[in-house]
Parts: sequence; structure tokens; C-alpha cells
Amino acid sequence: MRNSDDFSPAVIDRAAVLLEEFRDGGELTLSQLSNRTDLPRSSAHRLLSQLVDLGWVERHGQTYTLGRSLFEWGALARRRSGLQEIAHPFLHELYATTGLVVHLGVLEGNDVRILDKVGYGPIALPTHIGGLQPAGRTALGKTLLAFCDNGSARRRPTVEVLTSAAEEARRRNEMAVVRQRRTAYERDEAVLGVACVAAPIGDLRSCAGAIAVTGPVETVDGALLATPVRATANAIWQALSDNGSVRRAG
Repeated sequence: MRNSDDFSPAVIDRAAVLLEEFRDGGELTLSQLSNRTDLPRSSAHRLLSQLVDLGWVERHGQTYTLGRSLFEWGALARRRSGLQEIAHPFLHELYATTGLVVHLGVLEGNDVRILDKVGYGPIALPTHIGGLQPAGRTALGKTLLAFCDNGSARRRPTVEVLTSAAEEARRRNEMAVVRQRRTAYERDEAVLGVACVAAPIGDLRSCAGAIAVTGPVETVDGALLATPVRATANAIWQALSDNGSVRRAG
């Protein structure tokens, strides 16, 4: 599905028909999928090969299952339907107050998954809804690592996590300060000329995500922005609690 012909409505319809057959889970053979969908065996095989390339379907010998990427996007959709919907109006209020781009994110392994982005600024930011950013390089990520990382997150053996003892000690100290202040700061780390202020949506026992305001370094005053960012994060946390969307630790 890489050229313009591959994205024709007919092809998309046939791909959707194939994916629908996996709704109940389990594994299906090419013959089963061809018979159930009334697609010619050759057409079904070609579409399945393209879906495998995209990660939407996985092949195990002679059988096919839904791919991991669809489960991940499904999990993201469920998260967005709760946290993002509740947080969105608060993000707009924070953007109106500060004039800075506002991000909402959650922790996924070593990365931040961007659930929402509100506003625009004079500097183009390499972020988009659904995208990933390295957690250790952003204020949003530092906040999530300090409050939302319970040690069970998947870790990739990247250079970023294979640090020296001195670097690990520095990171632990930084996380301790973030937890104490309930605020994380970043200047010229992820993007040159950009600064951020972030706060957690939650507490040390339970964390739903984090928010951050982002803008040019000359316009981001951490001391002034910490209060409205924390207040917005707290308001989202309270709204989630009132909605029954969070489960507090005992």
C-alpha cells in the first residue's frame, strides 16, 4: 500500500473486510479468509502481504493474526477516549492563558506518546498527535518518568538507557527534584531554541499522564508558568477522579 493505486477505495474496502474477520481473535488461514470474504485467493494473499508489511497483520506459518501495531493503536484509542476527551478543554484554557503550545502525553517504554496537542507557535515542533518522543530529553518525558514509571514499562537496550553510574546518579537526582517540585523543565534539549514546563496528572501513588507548555526559550518563563501548568494538571486529575476514570492506589 505504497503508491496511489494501492490507496483506492476498493482496495481499502477489501482490506477492511479482511481485518473484520479477525474481530473474534484467533488465527485464520489464507483459505479461510478467502472463503469468508469471497475474495479470490490471490487477491487475499496480496492484501495480507501488504497488511503484514504495515504491521497490521502477523503471519505465523500458514496462519494470520492481528498485528501488534493494531493492538497498540487500539490501546491508544481507548486512552484518548478517556484522558484526552476530559483533558482537551483544560488544554485549550491553558493555551489561551499562556499562548504556548500545550501537549498531553503518556509513558510508553522509553518514549512519550503524544495524546493531544493544542495551539501553535513561531517555532515548528517535531510533535504530532499519536507520535513518539524520547522521554529522557523532554520535560514531558521527565515528568512521566518521575511519576508514572512503576518499573514495569518495556525498556529497549538503547544507548540512552545504557548510561554510566555517574549519569544514572544524575538522572535519579533529577527525578527526585521533579517529584519534589511536581514540575519539570527543559531548555534546548529536544529542540534548539525551545523550552518546556511540564507537570504530572496524578500523584506519587497514581499517575494518568502529564502536560507541558512549549515555546521559544525567550518567551518561556519557568517560574511564572509552573503555577498555571500544575493547576491545569491538578484540574484534569480532579476531573478524571470525579468521572471515575482513575483508580487510586491504596
